[in-house]
Amino acid sequence: MAAEIQPKPLTRKPILLQRVEGSQEVVNMAVIVPKEEGVISVSEDRTVRVWLKRDSGQYWPSIYHMMPSPCSCMSFNPETRRLSIGLDNGTISEFILSEDYNKMTPVKNYQGGVTALCWDPVQRVLFSGSSDHSVIMWDIGRRKGTAIELQGHNDKIQALSYAQHTRQLISCGSDGGIVIWNMDVERQETPEWLDSDSCQKCDQPFFWNFKQMWDSRKIGLRQHHCRKCGKAVCGKCSSKRSSIPLMGFEFEVRVCDSCHEAITDEERAPTATFHDSKHNIVHVHFDATRGWLLTSGTDKVIKLWDMTPVVS
Repeated sequence: MAAEIQPKPLTRKPILLQRVEGSQEVVNMAVIVPKEEGVISVSEDRTVRVWLKRDSGQYWPSIYHMMPSPCSCMSFNPETRRLSIGLDNGTISEFILSEDYNKMTPVKNYQGGVTALCWDPVQRVLFSGSSDHSVIMWDIGRRKGTAIELQGHNDKIQALSYAQHTRQLISCGSDGGIVIWNMDVERQETPEWLDSDSCQKCDQPFFWNFKQMWDSRKIGLRQHHCRKCGKAVCGKCSSKRSSIPLMGFEFEVRVCDSCHEAITDEERAPTATFHDSKHNIVHVHFDATRGWLLTSGTDKVIKLWDMTPVVS
């Protein structure tokens, strides 16, 4: 009988270089500062910390900044030293770090139930994922102040990644969906919803407009809004549904009848593809060089995907 071959014990193993300690709660995200012996971290203890290695060999905070709410995620662009931080209270706060990483200067705040952040360094666009199922594209670089909404999930957005070479955004959610968004199209900002006491199409009063109801002897109607033009309309004047992909609505949404007639088949052409990961994704990492996507889920499973058929 042949002797059983015993595997040789591994002699090489990872070497722990440093422990960075000091946060009072869970550290939700941390990144290594490129070309520096430093780390940036955000925590549920509401702190943003920049840790730099001292002469003693230990990492100590060069920046210790308290935020108004626990920090859920962040995105750091080392070229511009712009740090974007997502908070549990639904705010994105932006800072510029000084060249020596000893000071951070506030830039701007944005509103949105933030659960994930991602940065496009070329177009200088910030993407945020939200607990309300939406992805928002914030136009920071061109300073237009526009915010474009992307609707393609049925549950909370958990993770975002951007394929810069193909200008495609990858979003993953608690619904198990992986959505690939084509960002190489001219997208349109969704209109603000208009206020009115009566339907802006047929002039029927809404149910709170007691005076017009009394004067016209008509029962008030429920108010809706057209996602295309933003006008306040009644149900009868907005009986149709349509997708509006260039406005980010990949699913069919309520539109007024006149907008429904005006939307062409070309405008209804999808700008995203949808894929089922079959697990609740909590984190995602995309390797653009190989076209691989790594997802980890609440089911304690890590899945590795070849995305070259859809990200190209």
